[in-house]
Amino acid sequence: MSHFTYIALDIARERGQEADRHRRAHLARLERPARPSFARTSTARAFAAVSRGSAAAVRHLDAAVAEDLQHGLAHAK
Repeated sequence: MSHFTYIALDIARERGQEADRHRRAHLARLERPARPSFARTSTARAFAAVSRGSAAAVRHLDAAVAEDLQHGLAHAK
């Protein structure tokens, strides 16, 4: 066999090993749990609670401002 044959076989072996590494990495990614982590879930729930609280506060403030405007317009007539 010539020197080039050994080089070609070595390159083919390296490419096969690289393909195996990629295949194993892909399989490892597929085996990860599908649900998000506890920290991410807890943080999302906390932000949702803050968002709901601020929305309720804004609705309350909006109702108060609307009531004040109605009283102001009623007295202006």
